[in-house]
Amino acid sequence: MSNDNLPSYTNPETVVLHSGYRSDPVTGAVAVPIYQTTSYQFNDTQHAENLFALKELGNIYTRIMNPTCDVLEKRVAAMDGGVGALALSSGQAASTFAIQNIAQAGDNVVSSTDLYGGTWNLFANTLKTAGIEVRFVDPADPEAFRRASDDKTQAYYAESLPNPKLQAFPIAEVAAIGEDLGIPLIVDNTACPVICRPFDHGAHIIVYSSTKYIGGHGTSIGGVLVDSGTFDWEKHQDRFPLLSEPDPSYHGAVWIEAVKPLGPIAYILKARVTLLRDLGSCMSPFNAFLFLQGLESLPLRMERHCENAAKVADYLTGREGITKVIYPSFFEGEERRRANTYMTGGLGALVGFELTGGRDAGRRFIDSLKMIYHVANIGDARTLAIHPATTTHSQLSVEEQAATGVNENYVRLSIGIEHIDDIIADLDQALTAAM
Repeated sequence: MSNDNLPSYTNPETVVLHSGYRSDPVTGAVAVPIYQTTSYQFNDTQHAENLFALKELGNIYTRIMNPTCDVLEKRVAAMDGGVGALALSSGQAASTFAIQNIAQAGDNVVSSTDLYGGTWNLFANTLKTAGIEVRFVDPADPEAFRRASDDKTQAYYAESLPNPKLQAFPIAEVAAIGEDLGIPLIVDNTACPVICRPFDHGAHIIVYSSTKYIGGHGTSIGGVLVDSGTFDWEKHQDRFPLLSEPDPSYHGAVWIEAVKPLGPIAYILKARVTLLRDLGSCMSPFNAFLFLQGLESLPLRMERHCENAAKVADYLTGREGITKVIYPSFFEGEERRRANTYMTGGLGALVGFELTGGRDAGRRFIDSLKMIYHVANIGDARTLAIHPATTTHSQLSVEEQAATGVNENYVRLSIGIEHIDDIIADLDQALTAAM
């Protein structure tokens, strides 16, 4: 079968195995090949001119596109119900591109306070040096996004399941505010692929660190940016000059006009042919191949991750020396409603807890682990543990740490797919040593 006109699937277990590719047209290979090449032979001079002028889409140079990356992009977009995706060198690159694709000096973004420490630093410091202001608001009150907005607000930004606070973001509520004002919602869905579908609730752009659950095996760094195709850039063109005014870096192309024959892909195509072209944050074909292997088992792994995490959370609630367990199943009221609304098939694989002995007890616990890895990552098949206040969030002030849900008593677990008895046995002996 040709890779053109493939059947369309909706179930994630099938989508991640079959979307966007059937077999190599030359060899018949079923596994997606690693196209380890820098460049591509053009059919003739007219073909080359058409590609560079965007009259047709195709391969030009691997910094901008690659056939292995293309299949990954198609499968992740299909998994989330998007119109297109862009594979990038890291999750941080994906977060940066998501903002810089529509925001420039003098603009602002309104972001949830509940963020991964690296994203907080990117927003609070690095983007500031580029003249882009990020205004942080507490997502407990969705209307805070409206109050923080003005005519230079280019986007709302949030994590669907913020790490490490683990309080599900009010996607539909904030997306509706954005629709009223003409502001797109960007959601980092790294912590809960498959079990959360932000586009179904009104989000417009999704960001992934594919390093985490999509890869699943701790082997590769990467990121993916996904476009829903649902935001009406043309209707709100006065707010988005980077999409609606002639782009001097691309022969004066007006992106919302240039892509009309190709579909609602102005946002994702501009990210590819301007930002990726100029900044070069491309994913390597080999990493894309490894992410494709991880993607194939992602729905099944997420089931086990969530099942194990729920059991670990229950175990920790009865353990001496633990003052608090942070997991969505233990929230009440509005926080629990949001978790039930936005997360289906499980409540995620991250579990946080606070020890009575503070930083010293946390250090003793981490150092006593035997099976569980002490790693600055989440989403591996293996169970991982870390003390965020001294590692992933250590570059934040005490006040900033508190805003993101971190204190010196807090330990974060990323629960893997090992047998639950072995996970709990290691936690138990390490907690005994920490007391």
